[in-house]
Amino acid sequence: MRYIITRSCLQEGSMRLLKYNEALFPASGPATFVDDRGEEYAVQIDRDQLRVLGLGRLFHRHNLGVNDVMIVTALEAGRYAVETVVKPYAQAPAPQREAAASASPETRRVVVSSTPHVREVRTQQVPGAQAAPAAAAPQTQPAPAAAHTPAAQPVSAPAASAQDRSAPAPASGAPAEAARPEKRGAPVAVQPPAPDAGRAVAAPVALGDSDEDHVSEFARLSGYRLEFPAPGLMRLKADLGPQYGYSVLLATSEAAARQTEWTAGSDDHHLLLCAETQRPAGYSRLTREALGALSEHARLAPLSPVDLRGYWRAGDVDLDSAASVAELVSAHLAQRGTFSFVLLTLAQQPAHSVVSVPRLAERLGSGVNTAELNTVLDTLTRAPFLALTPLPGGQYLLRTGVGDLLGDLADYAQGVRRRVRTPAGAGQVTV
Repeated sequence: MRYIITRSCLQEGSMRLLKYNEALFPASGPATFVDDRGEEYAVQIDRDQLRVLGLGRLFHRHNLGVNDVMIVTALEAGRYAVETVVKPYAQAPAPQREAAASASPETRRVVVSSTPHVREVRTQQVPGAQAAPAAAAPQTQPAPAAAHTPAAQPVSAPAASAQDRSAPAPASGAPAEAARPEKRGAPVAVQPPAPDAGRAVAAPVALGDSDEDHVSEFARLSGYRLEFPAPGLMRLKADLGPQYGYSVLLATSEAAARQTEWTAGSDDHHLLLCAETQRPAGYSRLTREALGALSEHARLAPLSPVDLRGYWRAGDVDLDSAASVAELVSAHLAQRGTFSFVLLTLAQQPAHSVVSVPRLAERLGSGVNTAELNTVLDTLTRAPFLALTPLPGGQYLLRTGVGDLLGDLADYAQGVRRRVRTPAGAGQVTV
């Protein structure tokens, strides 16, 4: 089961139980997570709150941040193997969260932007001894002045800065301190997101207030080509040939749906974007909440226009429809989890040893049935795995260790990836 870590997970040291992963944790109570280093972590499964609690130490030990991934596999009742995948762009938040805990980085950044000579102050503020006095100065004296001046005159900030530059010599003490809050008021709107890069990582999840941004992200994840035939109208086009191809025309408002382009084309489905609580008369609807949920599902497992066509045909696409898609995604993830479970169990055997299917099934327990096990073993006998060789009597020869196998597959995947070329027109947006 693949789980993407969110900011609330990091803050609470927990993992949410959703439709696709709650079956992996059937009952409340204590459990144990075992990482790839063999270290064990005691956790608590709470089915009432739909959370797995006590993961803070695991997050800390593996330096996990927002959008990093945990792959959880059931080993036996109350015991789970967990692998972590740290994305390259997400390695920075750990030290930056530590820096945010000590208020010095924020103070240093504000002071840099509040003085006329930026570069000189930047070099002076690097030592920690100077960061503390600089932090204390803007908070003590300018409290009355800073509370009103920047808020009342945000537009006159450039003029104030020019006056500050013109009279730096006579004002040596208090005026210099009073000038800092006025300068500080202008960059505050731009600077706060920069010190806490951990929060900046979560911004792409929200995408912004634009419906176009959300639909564009959904189209990219699900394999649709996005077109904008008219203001307020968006077309999701599945270029799958005459037999499987279709198009969905979306309107962001009822006014947009009254344009001639709404009915002039040959689109198969017409839906109005609205909130979950709204039910506009005479329109099939796609709720914004459902659109966000569908994008999250597409991030967890591949979704194609073929998978989604039945939902467009049904008319309304709301959270109930998204919950049905979640069941499909859960099935994909369950198959992946079964494959990982078998691999991890095979990893307990040395290379060039005989694998007995009945004995392997006993070690797997009830988590994997016979048909699933045979499918996985048959897959491992073929390229690119070639990890098993069938033997008489329903047995297999493990040709290589699972760790070496995964390393070879990673090298193979990287080699193929370097030679992959993006098809012409992929991710195309037509206006």
